[in-house]
Amino acid sequence: MGFTAAEHRAMTRALELARTPGVPLGPNPRVGCVLLDDAGVLVAEGFHRGAGSLHAEADALARAGGSARGSTAVVTLEPCNHTGRTGPCAGALVAAGVRRVIFAQPDGNPVAVGGADTLRAAGVEVEHGLMVDEARELNRVWTFAVDHGRPFVTWKFATTLDGRSAAADGTSRWISGAAARRDTHRLRALCDTMLVGTNTVAIDDPALTVRDEHDRPVGHQPLRVVMGERDLDPGHRIFDGAAASLHLRTRDPRAALAELYARGRQHVFLEGGATLAAAFLRAGLVDEVVAYVAPVLLGSGRGAVGDLGISTIAEALRPRVTDITVLHPPDGTPDCNPDGNREEPNVRITMTPTRAS
Repeated sequence: MGFTAAEHRAMTRALELARTPGVPLGPNPRVGCVLLDDAGVLVAEGFHRGAGSLHAEADALARAGGSARGSTAVVTLEPCNHTGRTGPCAGALVAAGVRRVIFAQPDGNPVAVGGADTLRAAGVEVEHGLMVDEARELNRVWTFAVDHGRPFVTWKFATTLDGRSAAADGTSRWISGAAARRDTHRLRALCDTMLVGTNTVAIDDPALTVRDEHDRPVGHQPLRVVMGERDLDPGHRIFDGAAASLHLRTRDPRAALAELYARGRQHVFLEGGATLAAAFLRAGLVDEVVAYVAPVLLGSGRGAVGDLGISTIAEALRPRVTDITVLHPPDGTPDCNPDGNREEPNVRITMTPTRAS
């Protein structure tokens, strides 16, 4: 069955509602809902504001009251079929007397699946697939995690023009400029997990917190995770209490991601170091690459990634470029960075590995 122009407009609006600024990116998907009468006129609308709050359908139904009876619910995600902190949306739609439900994306979460079947069993007309690609992109990370049973992995690194992440003596401040460092914190804030290896903690002692443009910690911090079997000094900053932290005593990327997924984590930000990055790349477990390239030449020093087992150019990893952005020094940035060198623009390259799985 085809969809009407009014239903297309309603789904577009539902997607806009789901994107409402301030709605958390996880752990729940962002969802919007619009109720239409038989003439395609808006009855009510709603959206999910985060874990523990009303789901989008329940929000719209509460606003509609008795006017929901006989309406069509246009929802960005298949209504859930389980009771958590809130009741099942499929049951709420049936109880409200909704006549028809149109959803964009099926819910692959095994905990919530089955809403469409419940609706059909109750005599509700159900259609799906309207603007499904847009709905999947809206919840890109959540969708990936549900589809693959593991977190989405973003690998971020900063490099010189000749591919060095540190000088021969191990120093790396400041390869990237102020704009790149600020942008890194923006990306960190989009993730729920920061991940580094034990060597990075032992040598660089990173804090792995998210800070704002004034270098102040933001309110919500990702989980800080260090991965590796070696013991670490509890005095390292990753264990300082500024945010939750975890030591995963494994060198196996798949085991680490399985443990993090079991803990409800959906987006891992992989920030170090070269050996750990190589392990994830060899395992096909990097889903996005963000490289900050600075106009700097070192000629020697630490490489951005370790051995990938590639011996010929034909075997080279060739990620697909999805975005290239020039990052200029922010207004008010001193002409020189903290080490006394002139601030120059950096280039951010965002890529999708062709072998990611």
